[in-house]
Order: sequence, then C-alpha cells, then structure tokens
Amino acid sequence: MDGSGGGGDSSGSIATVAVDPELDLSSDAGASLPTRGSDEFKPFIRRLPEFKFWYSMTKAFCIAFLMTFFSVFDVPVFWPILLCCWVVLFFLTMRRQISHMIKHNYIPFSIGKQKYSGRRSSASSGGASRAD
Repeated sequence: MDGSGGGGDSSGSIATVAVDPELDLSSDAGASLPTRGSDEFKPFIRRLPEFKFWYSMTKAFCIAFLMTFFSVFDVPVFWPILLCCWVVLFFLTMRRQISHMIKHNYIPFSIGKQKYSGRRSSASSGGASRAD
C-alpha cells in the first residue's frame, strides 16, 4: 500500500471490482457463483477499510475546526477564483465516470433522449364499436 489508503490506485473509489469481466481473460464463463451454502459471492473488494475512513474524516474535521481559531489561517479568497477551482476539480474528478457513461451509451440528461408516448388509446371510438 502506498500510505494513502487507496491501494496504490489514485482513482478515488472506496471499493473495486474483484473480477473485471472485461479484463479477465483466464475464464471464459466469467465470474463463478457460489456452489455451496457456506460460500459467499463477493463481487467487490474494499480498498479502504471503514475504520480508516472514519478515522481520517474525524481527524481532518478536528484539524480544520482547530484551524478556525487562528487568524494566520484566515486567508481572504476571491469567490470567482474559488468557484473556478471547484469546477476544475469536479471535472478532473468526474472525467473517468463521465467517459465510462459515454462508453456505455448512458445519457443522464433528457436532452436528446427519445421520448416514448406509450400506447395510444382509441378515445375517438369510445367503445362504440363494442357489441354488448
């Protein structure tokens, strides 16, 4: 491990796929399911244990809270620059997820999606053609 708690991969995810079917060339059948009652199928492997996550978050919160009491850390920030930094960091972080969605033809927005009107009801006939 590289000390960052990420397992050497800097992708930022907490869990990773145990067997990736796109990369696993050894088995033609794909991932095997449990065959006995005592077996358990675990498709994901934790790369960051939950305790380490909560410990790191608590430590970061306490340090940030203590820093608010010292004026040396009170740095004025021009809000448009802060907004630009946030947007850049967001797109750098989401680049992999967005490219994955585009690869699998997933469009999260309704722009350009095909709209289905459903089954058209025959309201004009109004049941007049029924022979009761």
